[in-house]
Amino acid sequence: MRIRTSLGITFTWAYKCFLILIFSLFISEMYLGSDSIAKDEPGTSVPILGNEHIESPASPHIPYNSDPPTSGPHTPYIAPWGIHDAPVPKEMQVHNLEDGGVIVQYNCSNCQDLVKKLEHITGQYERIILAPYPGMNSLIALTSWGKIDKLKEFDEKRIIRFINAYIGIDHHPKSEK
Repeated sequence: MRIRTSLGITFTWAYKCFLILIFSLFISEMYLGSDSIAKDEPGTSVPILGNEHIESPASPHIPYNSDPPTSGPHTPYIAPWGIHDAPVPKEMQVHNLEDGGVIVQYNCSNCQDLVKKLEHITGQYERIILAPYPGMNSLIALTSWGKIDKLKEFDEKRIIRFINAYIGIDHHPKSEK
């Protein structure tokens, strides 16, 4: 039944408008993004410093805005993927990140158990580096392009979630692809 108001608007029309409004709000929340979606991403976002190539790790460049770095000046070549016994120069790490890699680094001595756990996780992936990072202010750091997560203790689920979220995403400018 339709009931007309003094303005000639029927309740049926108002009901349809209400449904369209609710549907529109739902769709905009889903597709235009919301803070709640971003909060579910692992790690912390770090502002991108660009992707300038420098000649070598010793070349002068602007300072990185995170430690370990997540973007910025880097060498035109990458570090070999896999497990490293020595620290990887920051300027090489960044190129690996730009190529869609994830880097897992640790800061401890006499921690063979931790390293074995990290090797077990990282050994399941390509485009990943595991390396020591002396002087870092956390036990473990996970980095990808523009993302970082620092852990004070081993957390397998958190590490795997970070890796799965960011590994394999190429960050080269469109002109270089």
